[in-house]
Amino acid sequence: MLELIQKGGIIMIFIILVSLIATIIIIERLIYFRRIRTDEETLISRLKSTLQKAHFDEALSICENNPCPITNLMKVGIEHRIYPKHVVREAILDAASLETPSLERYLSALGTIAHIAPLLGLLGTVTGNIRAFGVLGAFGAVGDPGLLAKGISEALITTAAGIIVSIPAIIFYNYLVSKVNHMILRMENRVNELVRLLGGKE
Repeated sequence: MLELIQKGGIIMIFIILVSLIATIIIIERLIYFRRIRTDEETLISRLKSTLQKAHFDEALSICENNPCPITNLMKVGIEHRIYPKHVVREAILDAASLETPSLERYLSALGTIAHIAPLLGLLGTVTGNIRAFGVLGAFGAVGDPGLLAKGISEALITTAAGIIVSIPAIIFYNYLVSKVNHMILRMENRVNELVRLLGGKE
């Protein structure tokens, strides 16, 4: 690691830093989606049973003690249950739109890292080549060609590092965006189900 930093210079430090940030974001998002997916199945089953018995206070308590996108929607629906169904549906849809930012949290940062990592690598290569040619110029035309080759090979390390960081970042970014879109569609499909469970006036 220290050798890579020495060869790549300060740009390599930035590449390593953004790679660590990307890794943290990916792990955090995967854990978050796994947790809310597992919680959702259990909670929906509990809430259905509770609502079918018209135990609305108990259902509200379940929602408040287990905050996640689906329970937040359910809480809004329960609180608006005395209104006509179309009002309940609108309230739940509005709540669903407020849940989207929490699902998309950090994804813009991950997308940015995926795009700037190869650019950082290219920048490191350019600055490394400038240094390499500067050294060659100092020695003149009779300088050792091996010195130039060594400088260029070291400069290319940052490009390779930038691409290595960018590829998994792009893959996980696309995967997580797709997962968010799927979850948003699933939440929208839950709206009618929630309205039916809550009953209410037409």
